[in-house]
Amino acid sequence: MKPISVGWAKLPGTVIMTARRRAFLPTRFHGDIRPRGQRAGTPCRIIRRCGTLAREDGRKRPDGALPTLRARIRFAVGAFLLLGLIALAVPAGAQQLNPDGSPNPTASSVKEDQLLRDMRIISGRGSIPDVKSYNIEQPAGRDWRQFHEFWLPWLGAAAILGMLALLVLFYLIRGMVRIEAGRSGRTLVRFSGFERLVHWMTAASFVALALSGLNITFGKRLLEPLIGPEAFATWSQWAKLAHNYLSFPFTLGVIVILLMWVAWNIPDKMDVEWIKAGGGVVGHEHPPAGRFNAGQKMIYWIVVIGGGTVAASGYLLMFPFYATASAGMQKAQMVHGIAAVLFVSVMIAHAYIGTIGMQGAFEAMWEGTVDLNWAKQHHSAWVDQEIAGGRTTPPPRGRMAPAE
Repeated sequence: MKPISVGWAKLPGTVIMTARRRAFLPTRFHGDIRPRGQRAGTPCRIIRRCGTLAREDGRKRPDGALPTLRARIRFAVGAFLLLGLIALAVPAGAQQLNPDGSPNPTASSVKEDQLLRDMRIISGRGSIPDVKSYNIEQPAGRDWRQFHEFWLPWLGAAAILGMLALLVLFYLIRGMVRIEAGRSGRTLVRFSGFERLVHWMTAASFVALALSGLNITFGKRLLEPLIGPEAFATWSQWAKLAHNYLSFPFTLGVIVILLMWVAWNIPDKMDVEWIKAGGGVVGHEHPPAGRFNAGQKMIYWIVVIGGGTVAASGYLLMFPFYATASAGMQKAQMVHGIAAVLFVSVMIAHAYIGTIGMQGAFEAMWEGTVDLNWAKQHHSAWVDQEIAGGRTTPPPRGRMAPAE
C-alpha cells in the first residue's frame, strides 16, 4: 500500500484533506469517495465538517449514520425489555381481592406453599453443633403434622373403642366361657415361676407404656380439660420419663418371650381345625390343641412382631439422628404410632380372654396351675402329654376326684 499525501488547511470549523492517490481509508469511510467518472490518482479534496463529509462537487455523505442506527437498535431493545418487566410486575403488584370483593391486606405476603416450593427447606440460625436442628419447616413435616394431629387420633380411637365395643357385644351374647365339666380339684402346672415373672414384667411395663403413649395422642384433648394445664404438664413430664425408661424391661421381656415359647408356637394342622371350629369360644365345640392353641399363637406372634416394631421405632425416636435424618424419624413416628394403637387394641382382647372372658384362665398365669378339666376342655392334646409324663397333682385331701 502506497502512502497518501495529505494536505491540511486551517479553515474555521473545517478540516481539509487532499488525497493524491487511491488508498484504503479508515473503516468508517467505505467505498470510493471520488466523483463518478474521475480517474484514480486525480486529486480530490475532502472537507470534514461537524457530522458530515463535504466534497468539492457539493455532495454530502452522512458521517454518523452507523452509530445512529446502533443507538436506535439499543433503544428499541431496551424499551422492549422495560415493557416486559412492567408487564410481569403489574400482576404481582396489583391488589388482590377477597371473594366478596373487599381488598385483601395480606395478598402481598409470602405464602407458605410458594416458599416451600421455592426453598424446599426453611432453615434458621442456631448456636448448637447439631445443624439439623436449624431446619424450621420442610415439606414432609406438614404431612407428619397432619398424621399426628388428625389421622393417628382417629385411627387410635377407632381401633381401641371399636375393640371395646366388640368385646362388650361378645360378652352380652356369649358371656363367660365356663368350664363345662366343672372343676375337678386336680391341677396341672401351666407356667413356671420364671415364665410368669417374664410375662408380668412385660405386661406391667406394657400398661405403663400404653398409658403414657396414649397421653401424647389423646391427653391434651381428654385429660387436660379435666385436671388443668399445670397438673397435665406435670403428669406428662413424668409420663415421658416412664415411657422412655420402661421401654427397656418391655423390650427385654419381648426378647425373652420370643426365645422362651417359640418352640410351642409354630403353626400346625391342629391350628387349622381349631380355627374352623371357632376354638370353643364362638361355639361350644372344643377341638384338640397343644400347649398353645391357634388363638394363643396369634397373640404370641403379635406380641413378638408388634412389640419388636414399637420397640425398634421407639428407640429411633429416643435417640434422634443417630441412625436416620428428619424424614426417617417422621416415618419412624408414624410406624410407632400405628403399631402402638393396634397393639393396644389386641392386648385389650387378650386381657379380656384371660380374665372375665374365660373361667379358669387367669389363675394359669397368676398361680401357674390350671384345673384339669379346664385343660382338657381347651388343650386336650397337651393334657395327654402331661398325664403321660405324670405331671398332674392329686386332688385336695377330703375331696374325691371325678372318674376319668
